[in-house]
Amino acid sequence: MASPTVFQQSITIQADPTKVDRCFTDLDWMHRWLNPALRCEPIDPWDTQPGSRCRFILQIPLWQPRLHCTVATREPGLIVWAFEGFFQGQDRWQYDRTPQGTVLLNRFEFEIPNPVVAWGFHRVAAPWTRRDMQAQLQRLKALAEAQG
Repeated sequence: MASPTVFQQSITIQADPTKVDRCFTDLDWMHRWLNPALRCEPIDPWDTQPGSRCRFILQIPLWQPRLHCTVATREPGLIVWAFEGFFQGQDRWQYDRTPQGTVLLNRFEFEIPNPVVAWGFHRVAAPWTRRDMQAQLQRLKALAEAQG
């Protein structure tokens, strides 16, 4: 079995961790920084406590792949979504106070069980996914810093 693919990046945000946390706990705020082609739909009432479920839907023409997610870990400054679907793995968001505000680390670790989908992803979508993750961090940073 192949080892998981890992995309990891971080950003410094000039806002305290509670403002960064709101970007995850408030679904309307989360939709402001997510890729506009990605929609998050709660399965249960929206919550970020362990066991809470949602699905992320990639809105592309002719096919709308879904990731079914469960909050696997939730602590102050940390939320980890475990997911299954066309990807299997986890999306870890850790944010810690620094003298400049908050450092946010995002680690997206996954496997793609379908070899045809895996081949297509690694040949075509992987660079786009990395760029999109960087753009999401920039949007999240702007949103957290705009809270004043």
